[in-house]
Amino acid sequence: MREHRGPCLGQNRWVDYTDGRLMFRAPQDDEAGSVRRGPDAGDFPLGLEIGRDGVLYIPDSAGANAHVVVFLHGAGGTARRELRAVIAAADRFGVVIAAPDSRGMSWDVLEGGFGPDVAFMDRMLESLDNRLDVDLSRLAIGGISDGASYALSLGVVNGDLFQAVVAFSPGFAVAPAVVGRPRIFVSHGTEDPILPIDATSRRLVPGLRSEGYDVTYREFTGGHTVPPSIADAGFAWLVGATSG
Repeated sequence: MREHRGPCLGQNRWVDYTDGRLMFRAPQDDEAGSVRRGPDAGDFPLGLEIGRDGVLYIPDSAGANAHVVVFLHGAGGTARRELRAVIAAADRFGVVIAAPDSRGMSWDVLEGGFGPDVAFMDRMLESLDNRLDVDLSRLAIGGISDGASYALSLGVVNGDLFQAVVAFSPGFAVAPAVVGRPRIFVSHGTEDPILPIDATSRRLVPGLRSEGYDVTYREFTGGHTVPPSIADAGFAWLVGATSG
């Protein structure tokens, strides 16, 4: 297990990310009279690193007020590989996906503590602000497997930044402190052999609800996967949950 302690370089300055707090904040509303257009569609590299970088996916259906989801892969995975699980849902609901690669084989909190991955997400969000013509006050975070666990963790630590969390088959949540109350969607397969449901979501969801979170929970017959119907349910919930 690698130890990630102390400050990291984020947005061209040294910041202590060990509490899991992101520094990025959505810009203020456009000045009166300005016109916001939809972003150009496509599949692009984040362009922040050589090697482990990530993917920005903008569906043709994304409009000027598109929802943006920071989407996190599972352990040993990559953003591009696991984007396939939700790309059809993103197309259907017009959701922009910013999917970073973890700095290591999995997310930093599983390898010693919050740090480099939080710093990288800060850089990514800053670059999206400069790159996309969308409303970044409509941010959500989501993921699959360990990426879902990390999304839950960062979501409750940064509830003033993320309006919603979409967690497909999570295993845990780590929160040194909580800020805000994002809405949460959790799904899990009843026959999951990797992260068995009785030891994970069936404990996580009641715990989150007892802490005052609004949690939508979907169980399905199946294993450690994201069926298309569940991806659709999560993104439909997202669009409805964060509208307004």
